[in-house]
Amino acid sequence: MKLAIMQPYFFPYIGYWQLLNAVDVFVIFDDVNFKKKGYINRNTILINSHSKLITLELLKASQNNLINEISIGSNSKKLLKTIEMSYKKAPYFDTCFPIIEEILKQREQNLANFLAMSIKTIADYLQIKTKIIYSSKIEKNKHLKAQDKIIDVAKSLKAKYYINLINGQSLYNKHAFKQERIELSFMKTEFEKYKQFDNQFVPSLSIIDILMFNNIDETKIMLNKYTLI
Repeated sequence: MKLAIMQPYFFPYIGYWQLLNAVDVFVIFDDVNFKKKGYINRNTILINSHSKLITLELLKASQNNLINEISIGSNSKKLLKTIEMSYKKAPYFDTCFPIIEEILKQREQNLANFLAMSIKTIADYLQIKTKIIYSSKIEKNKHLKAQDKIIDVAKSLKAKYYINLINGQSLYNKHAFKQERIELSFMKTEFEKYKQFDNQFVPSLSIIDILMFNNIDETKIMLNKYTLI
């Protein structure tokens, strides 16, 4: 069984969806500490031909709290309007925008549940069949940290393969996983250029941007554009 474990992110970039699509089970790491200035509650979209940050408002978010202990604020409608104004002339706006609207109009106030619902909604649109579960629902040793915690979860789920995004190379050691009979691989995304209005291509934006400028078949091809190291 192939496994990935990731914190939930706000409309993450294509690499996140490649990872989700590549495994059998995807664990949403909801019971770890929230990190400020990351991508848990923010991401970049194309605004006036430039990469601009959009941020989901949170209530009293602290790095002392777990992701599943934080509530979201009230700026969803404002974000939805920003996305609409930025992409209303995009070729697949009529297909994509209702999905974004469904996500941002949901009444869920818990950050982890909100993000999990958004991930599942887009995964359904992309026809990704991977099983998605919460880390907080898995029996594990809560005293372990970092790599040891990941290995413990993988063993609990009887995973034979663990895949992480390429930036995890500094965090995880292949030998440590191999000692537990788990094969560790890192996913390196191959970024595909696509037409964004008539401006110069801006890479590494939120999945929102990809869905606005590419149909479902084109996007599904992108899901397989990566190398395992």
